[in-house]
Amino acid sequence: MKPKALLSGVAALVLIVAGGGIALANNTGLASLTPARVDNFRLTDNQGFAQDLKRLVDVKAIALVTSVNGDKGSQHAAKILEGLKSQHPDVAFLMLNSSAKSRDEVAAEAARLGVTMPVLHDELQLAGEQLGVTYAGEAFLIEPKTLRILYHGPVDGSAAAMSAKGYLKEALSDVLAGRAVATANVAGKGTPINFVNRGKRAQHAKISYAKDVAPILEEKCVVCHQKGGIAPFAMSDYNQVKMFAPMIREAIRTKTMPPWHPDPAVGKFEHDGGLSADQIRTVVHWVEAGAPRGEGDDPLAKEAHTAPDWPLGKPDLVLDVPAYTVPASGVVDYQFPATANPQTEARWVKAATLLPGDRQATHHILSGYMKQFATGPASSQLWEASYGEYAVGGESLSMPAGVGIELPAGGAMGFQMHYTPYGKEAVDKSKIGFYFYPKGEEPTKIMRHYVIANSFIEIPAGVENHKEVGYTVFPKEAMLHSVFLHTHYRGRAGSLDMILPDGTKQALISLPRYDFNWQRTYTFTDPVKVPAGAKIVATYWYDNSLRNPANPDPKETIVWGPQSWEEMHYTSLYYQWTDETVAKEADGTVVMREMPNRMMGALDANFDGKVQRAELRGRVDKAIGPNWASIDLDKDNALDKTELGGAMKYLTALMRSGRSNRDAPQQN
Repeated sequence: MKPKALLSGVAALVLIVAGGGIALANNTGLASLTPARVDNFRLTDNQGFAQDLKRLVDVKAIALVTSVNGDKGSQHAAKILEGLKSQHPDVAFLMLNSSAKSRDEVAAEAARLGVTMPVLHDELQLAGEQLGVTYAGEAFLIEPKTLRILYHGPVDGSAAAMSAKGYLKEALSDVLAGRAVATANVAGKGTPINFVNRGKRAQHAKISYAKDVAPILEEKCVVCHQKGGIAPFAMSDYNQVKMFAPMIREAIRTKTMPPWHPDPAVGKFEHDGGLSADQIRTVVHWVEAGAPRGEGDDPLAKEAHTAPDWPLGKPDLVLDVPAYTVPASGVVDYQFPATANPQTEARWVKAATLLPGDRQATHHILSGYMKQFATGPASSQLWEASYGEYAVGGESLSMPAGVGIELPAGGAMGFQMHYTPYGKEAVDKSKIGFYFYPKGEEPTKIMRHYVIANSFIEIPAGVENHKEVGYTVFPKEAMLHSVFLHTHYRGRAGSLDMILPDGTKQALISLPRYDFNWQRTYTFTDPVKVPAGAKIVATYWYDNSLRNPANPDPKETIVWGPQSWEEMHYTSLYYQWTDETVAKEADGTVVMREMPNRMMGALDANFDGKVQRAELRGRVDKAIGPNWASIDLDKDNALDKTELGGAMKYLTALMRSGRSNRDAPQQN
């Protein structure tokens, strides 16, 4: 599913941010709650993408105006902004909606008005609150580097019952010309916007650290912020929290932390690491009130929190990944080591944990069982079963009661190791731990694994929101338990949808902001029933523009490749067939894995079960296009699975052909 749309009846804000050190001038004496500068925030827009002010590094100004659904003043402001937007492609125009109850309302209003700029849903009102917003149609002009507010007031004179003067337009002209804004503050009025927590600083100062704040931190943050944890500091007591309080507020308001990225409006998942709306408000308002200590014992200091070696407890079996020396610099190709399986009898696995030896050097680990040692690299093509994936933020695969993966006796465990040098030589000694079902309590259902991968992605240079899709068709009924979405540096957002046989689309998970630095498996609270014939569709959006701070080179077209400066479209699924039991195997995965099926899922962009000539793009078109006449046997200008088999030699050669950026670039 596409990140969910958002614009509805309430406040939309237009912020204008400009480059250069422009000073405020000619203040007209407007009395307001508006601060001198804006603190950065991250909100989801009406197209389902996460937006934050600091992304907008490539524009000379950012425009942002408030709005209320159904409000004539807001509609007038939106019309003015659309006109300015058409005149100034080097300005980013935004709208901020602080009163809509749902994203669907925000999206519906934006669609109804034909708004083409992003509309941010300020559902917790924290952005509008810190800006001092009071009415719909309130405009702000902000400097991008410092986020100083250069203009504050109505869009034009009509909103303030004055002469129809274009205050925002004139302020923008001043900014783009490098002049001080002539009229920096103008009194305005419009439909009032109520901020329920405004003016409650005295009440916020009474928020209890011991009873209100520390329990939130202990529940959601200490798992990483503890001795031996992955976080850079431990939340060991009040003094530590107080020291980092401004950083904590910034991390929460920009949704950098906690690192939990699913859109809360789409799907429910186990071990939800995100903060609830009330928890976010509590911590942010407590910090803004000065992070008072208050009374009561310090819950964080009562006991020493230390990260365990194995989060799920001591494993029943631990296997060592062969040690590897990661150089201080350069490119390290994927490593495919293997280690012998010492088990003399088959066991059923109920959970597995991949434990990296050097977290800085180890980007990801995949694991799989092989009947015997490979004579060469133990690549995933030789694996008969998979036992989870490690990336930063996700280490364990746990299965529901009664479902398991068999680990046969003997053979070997193969690994895919992706290492990234980080400035000094390091030796990685990773491990995998298995947790078995007790004998006599073996599962009755089998967990299966499949990867949706589109190896034909092609991301144009300089494009901010490039979309790529891929899917698989489930040949029979299944229960989908968990998903793992994966791209590289240019990944911006991702989603997974199910298209039912009747064409109905069901959103399963949406990541409005994909974070390459935090990747995890998301396990559905209730497994998703997948009917026979349903398509599971993985969609990713890539940001290959200057606005992506992690982008190694926005000037290059990027294709599939294993290294982080290349790109991937990879979605891992763990599921079970409803008609399959341990006693009676009936694996349908083999059908999904047939190469024509995989190719169809990668190339069929309109999901109709055929590849039309128009669906061939870029290098795929160059590979298949010249041979189309000999491949399209029935001359219907589309390839079915049988005909697609005739294109396999061209597609296989394409997958093996040149990768982008073969030499690692300098990281920004």
